[in-house]
Order: sequence, then structure tokens, then C-alpha cells
Amino acid sequence: MANREASETCREALAESFEALVEKAISSGWSEHEVALALTDLAETYLVKVGARVIIEDSIYSQLALERLKN
Repeated sequence: MANREASETCREALAESFEALVEKAISSGWSEHEVALALTDLAETYLVKVGARVIIEDSIYSQLALERLKN
């Protein structure tokens, strides 16, 4: 699990770009609701992708550890 300080630093680093992205989308004609839903969908998709990678990597490490124990 990421530590709280690193997460907050990351959030602060992304905040300005995120706000600019939201403003650009709204000024292009999409409603705040549409933008919020699109961003939520994109974030969820990214979260699933990262989560799947973590699960796969953990599975590989577990398999390697088991093989080492057998030898």
C-alpha cells in the first residue's frame, strides 16, 4: 500500500493538470456531469488495469517462491 505522504504529493502534482483537463472539457461543450462520468470511467479502467497487474505480479512471485522452496 502506498504511504499517505507519497499519495498526497502525487495528488498535489496532478491537481493542476486535472483541473485544466476538466476546464478544457467543459469549455469544449460537455457538461460537468458528462465530464465527471467520463473521468470516473477512465479512472476506474486505469485502476482495474493496475490492480490486475499487481495480482499477476504477486502470483508470479508466489509461484517463484514455491519453486525455490521445492528445490
